[in-house]
Amino acid sequence: MTARRKVHCVLVDQGSLADVMFWTTFNKLQLSPDQLRPYTGCLYGFVGDQVEVRGHLELRTTFTDGVLSRIENIRYLVVNAPSAYNILLGRPMLNRLRAVASTRHMKMKLPDLGGKVITIKSDQKEAKRYYENSLKTKRGVFMVTTRAPSEEGVARAEIARERGPEPAGDVLEREIGGKTFKPGKSLDQAAHDQIVEVIARHLDAFAWSASDMLSIDPDFLCHRLTMDP
Repeated sequence: MTARRKVHCVLVDQGSLADVMFWTTFNKLQLSPDQLRPYTGCLYGFVGDQVEVRGHLELRTTFTDGVLSRIENIRYLVVNAPSAYNILLGRPMLNRLRAVASTRHMKMKLPDLGGKVITIKSDQKEAKRYYENSLKTKRGVFMVTTRAPSEEGVARAEIARERGPEPAGDVLEREIGGKTFKPGKSLDQAAHDQIVEVIARHLDAFAWSASDMLSIDPDFLCHRLTMDP
């Protein structure tokens, strides 16, 4: 099946366990919901919230650099989730294509069926613009896994890296100017004294409670409920 359309703004995500087409892209391609086949599994986004899957379909997809090309049938999971991108190509398809992506060079190389190398280039300015849009609108989808975050594996490891820093080992409680902080016991005395000095000198620069964090710009920090409006 093919939609005979050119699709731009594709995110090549080597951390994703699925090839994803977003619902807005599905509609722009003028595909019919009747073409979707049921999908019984679950997808989880980067922060662990479950993503609604409308179904899956297989499309003949052409990869070309304008000279060489390669056509593959790709099974896309169609998800109803906000994204600044149109399609997300994950690790399964990249492995099947034997593709190598370089974020530094903004290129992806893959062999065609004759053994020649297809080089697909990305525009630096366009990539930066889409990335900034994903941050401004909070519509970026960076990693998708078919396993729940509570299970062992990629999802849990990825989410763990997003947690804030935690002290190693036991901590001490110190009070300065009526404020309590907890330095690690493993610190040597010189480092401990230096931290105490810095905190005492800049006591009013720290947010010690929620009441110290008034008037934060929502574009900088905003809490949202992971539920369908």
